[in-house]
Amino acid sequence: MRGALALTARAQAMSFWSMSLQSYADTSRSDQQPDHMSAVLANIRARIDAAARRAGRDPQTVTLVAVSKTHGPDAVAAARRAGQSVFGENKVQEALSKFLPLRDEADPPTLHLIGGLQTNKARDAVRVADVIESLDRPRLADALALAAEKEKRLPRLLVQVNVGDEPQKSGIPTREADSFIEMCRHRFGDALCGVMGIPPADVDPQPYFSWLAAAAARHGLPVISMGMSGDFEQAIANGATHVRIGTAIFGARPRPSAAEHSSPSAPDGGHL
Repeated sequence: MRGALALTARAQAMSFWSMSLQSYADTSRSDQQPDHMSAVLANIRARIDAAARRAGRDPQTVTLVAVSKTHGPDAVAAARRAGQSVFGENKVQEALSKFLPLRDEADPPTLHLIGGLQTNKARDAVRVADVIESLDRPRLADALALAAEKEKRLPRLLVQVNVGDEPQKSGIPTREADSFIEMCRHRFGDALCGVMGIPPADVDPQPYFSWLAAAAARHGLPVISMGMSGDFEQAIANGATHVRIGTAIFGARPRPSAAEHSSPSAPDGGHL
């Protein structure tokens, strides 16, 4: 009987832990352990500083973008309490719900939109974002220009390059990148300030980081957004000015719902 009760208690504990891991707001890491976020961010910042110094760079030239996508407002609040001020989101609707209410604060966070952006979300993206990192095609450039005119504001823009020329990924193909960057620079002026790229998975990212840094240099662009939780130190060695880190800060993303799995992903469809 005692053994059965122990097994039942263990099963209940495992069930509770499983549900906690899948909750939208990662309360185990934000509310219940307020010092945990500070320690995690301090560790990440120390690694960024060390990587910059190894590359002979000033650590202040590297900005940490904390990617809070799929994590709730509590996680963002915990990171802000720990001193983090720059965040990244993939989806416009999620960004609106989490960050637009913060816009009127005395010291609001800076928001980067880093996910593939569809033209029918351009106006909302311009409303909420300080930086849009996923400008990757002429139709989107048209939509952003129109949205900026209507909203009377233009976020800073990065051209996303598909550095591995992978058919399943967003980004302008490498063979078209130079002409597209030139067109966007002419159209948006200094608001077009950099490039972003994601190397193919499970390969050495070095040549892709080098390619992106060289593209930025060719066009005199100061911002190079590259490097994530698994490779940001190597990205810094290759000149990254912004590193996008999510899992190493907030933990694994909650699993998407069945509806999210079935959402269309065409560049100009109805979902971001």
